[in-house]
Amino acid sequence: MEDAVRVVDRRGRLLEKRMTALAGTKKPAGSVRWRAVLTLFFVSLAAAESRSEAPSSDRPGAAGGTTNAALQAAMEKLKFPGVTINVQERCVDVEGSVCLHRGALELVACTKGTKEHESIVAIGAKPMHLHAALLLLGAKPGSPATRQQLGDQTERWFDVPPSGGPVDVFLVLKDNEGNLVEYPISDFIAPSNKRSGHSESADKPAKFPTHTFLFAGSVLDGDGPGPRRYLSDESGNVISLSTFGDELLCLPAIHSQDSEALLWQVNPANLPAVGSNVTLRLRPQRLPGAKAAPASQSPTGRGNP
Repeated sequence: MEDAVRVVDRRGRLLEKRMTALAGTKKPAGSVRWRAVLTLFFVSLAAAESRSEAPSSDRPGAAGGTTNAALQAAMEKLKFPGVTINVQERCVDVEGSVCLHRGALELVACTKGTKEHESIVAIGAKPMHLHAALLLLGAKPGSPATRQQLGDQTERWFDVPPSGGPVDVFLVLKDNEGNLVEYPISDFIAPSNKRSGHSESADKPAKFPTHTFLFAGSVLDGDGPGPRRYLSDESGNVISLSTFGDELLCLPAIHSQDSEALLWQVNPANLPAVGSNVTLRLRPQRLPGAKAAPASQSPTGRGNP
């Protein structure tokens, strides 16, 4: 613990060396997982230290001035494959590719080789590394939705909705002039055909109401002295619309995975062709006193995880 405190007190210089070593060294699979857990531990310490200095606004460019320059430089030099921490813009940029132009959605983003048939974007980066990057920008993790036993009544359970700080999600695309432009992810989500007969009028279809998700933070699973598993790394559930219980980012409330409950689909308008490289941008909100995306903003009804 004394060494860990020294890492924080040096405001990034030792942290940069330690984190680069943990992220870039090739080791057997079990060792890599364990080192990744240690990575989150050291990042958590750094994030806790930086919160007192981090800016309160979520607007781009607000990170200058009050945040220690050495810590900014250290964060920018951290090497998580496929991930860039942009301190000045206060966001995490993730390399990805468009994986779907038509079909119902359970996720906004998944890891490659997992759930491309029900996601808009597939990423090559590890969700654990995204978690670490968000911590460095001061994002507050919570937990995915869970189901808990009611007292000592073994046959009675209740659902606990997810929690976490709000994170705005964008796709960064080139416009007709070649300039990079942020588009809220809600621009690429449309009502499913299953919404016919829903409360929305036929001539004014529902619009996906938010591009803000909760930083649920997935789950570290496992007991004993061995390495623990970061479940989002294994499931591929990065940013979810349905509730899986192990996602990195999610909507408020609980949303069924049942096929009849999937009320949203891809909106291909302005979305690049399948296979096109895009940037997924995650920007934590840091508004003083703001509550994390209340359940009233949830776009679909409750279900079971």
